[in-house]
Amino acid sequence: MNECRINPCCQDLSSFKVMDVLERACALEKEGRDIVHLQIGEPDFDTPECVKDAACKAIRDGRCQYTHSLGIIELREAICANYHAKYGVEVHPDQVLVTSGTSPSMLLAFSLLLQPGDRVLLSDPSYACYPNFIRFTGAVADFVPVREEDGFQFRVDQVKARMNDDVRGILVNSPSNPTGTLVSPEVYCGLAELGVPLFSDEIYHGLVYEGQEHTALEFTDNCFVFNGFSKLYAMTGWRLGYVIAPKGYMKRLQTMQQNFFLCTSSIAQWAGVAALTQAGPDVERMKAIYDQRRTYMIARLRELGFGIRVEPTGAFYVFANAKKFTNDSMQFTFDLLERAGVGVAPGVDFGPGGEGYIRFSYANSIENIEEGMRRLETYLGGLK
Repeated sequence: MNECRINPCCQDLSSFKVMDVLERACALEKEGRDIVHLQIGEPDFDTPECVKDAACKAIRDGRCQYTHSLGIIELREAICANYHAKYGVEVHPDQVLVTSGTSPSMLLAFSLLLQPGDRVLLSDPSYACYPNFIRFTGAVADFVPVREEDGFQFRVDQVKARMNDDVRGILVNSPSNPTGTLVSPEVYCGLAELGVPLFSDEIYHGLVYEGQEHTALEFTDNCFVFNGFSKLYAMTGWRLGYVIAPKGYMKRLQTMQQNFFLCTSSIAQWAGVAALTQAGPDVERMKAIYDQRRTYMIARLRELGFGIRVEPTGAFYVFANAKKFTNDSMQFTFDLLERAGVGVAPGVDFGPGGEGYIRFSYANSIENIEEGMRRLETYLGGLK
């Protein structure tokens, strides 16, 4: 029997290292170890009751069939209304494609627009899965370093210097994973003027504690906006996201959705309507608690000797400079896990520029964060 061949684009995919940490942490828990999880970007809150009630009602009402491939009109209209109310931008429901999580929306858009040899510019560090989405299409993820001293912001002149005919888009994420920083309006304007589409991951919109987040749609119509419900509404397992795209691309995106996924879960979509229209008070409550944790974690990490030159103002991460302790973030991460029972994310997972950093998530209770910091302090004392 002939051996099945593997698509080279799949062979080039790297593992998601924070998931490797999580899986080892779970294995240790099965052995009876107590682990403090500060590695994963998943809200520790329960999904708001109004969202769960809407899902139950959809089931009781028999709304369990296939939906329109773009998504139910009620949800698409609610998404448009949300973007208009928050940012003053006009989006038509026919520009919205609802997907089973935000990741599929990226896969659809990149598959539509990218060909082998094309390049996409993205920051280093950035979300670990971005390069794999790009490589899966045969395109090249071209990293542009962003540095602490610049607030982990793109320098538009450096991006402009990387532009050529092979560049098919620029990927931005604000608030950022892993840095928790926001892209400034000036940077958005500069990137929009470079003449290629902006791929804007806005999944952490709403989780902002200082300043104001902006959508790419405020600066250009030549953009693909990715968003979803996992982070802001504590709906990770519901797998509900969407892409907002220029009208000229929607028919092709819809055709891909029809062939690959048919449609998104009808139950999750009705839950999403409730999230956008009813869950505002729940979001504000969760945000206030996240902010308390953020303030505590930043102060405590600084006490322990980590460098935090730029305070995160969005998402739920602190990207801390650990070069005082290590230049091997993977070894540091797994040693901390094994010896102290604390799970964190190695900075190198987010690109070469992340080496020497550790990402801490404050999507956990203040009690667990406090315990994690105590264990971290003891661990660091043993390194001296």
